[in-house]
Amino acid sequence: MDAYLYRCPCLMVDTPPALLPVLPSPVPSPCVSLCKMNRDSGLCEGCLRTLDEIIAWGKADDDFKRAVWAQLPYRDAMLDFG
Repeated sequence: MDAYLYRCPCLMVDTPPALLPVLPSPVPSPCVSLCKMNRDSGLCEGCLRTLDEIIAWGKADDDFKRAVWAQLPYRDAMLDFG
């Protein structure tokens, strides 16, 4: 693994540390209590996380959580749950 990138296994992307959002530690959950998994995208329509990310969240380290947070704006821009 490249020392300058954080590999987030659930996201399947490399996130440069400079792009990880600045969030307090412990990193808060993006859950908004609107839990509905979308069949087409595989994402929760409330928090935009995958089921694997939701399951892993409680035991995940802060770097993993920040990497998930970094993906949420992109997911929101790409999806329309209409």
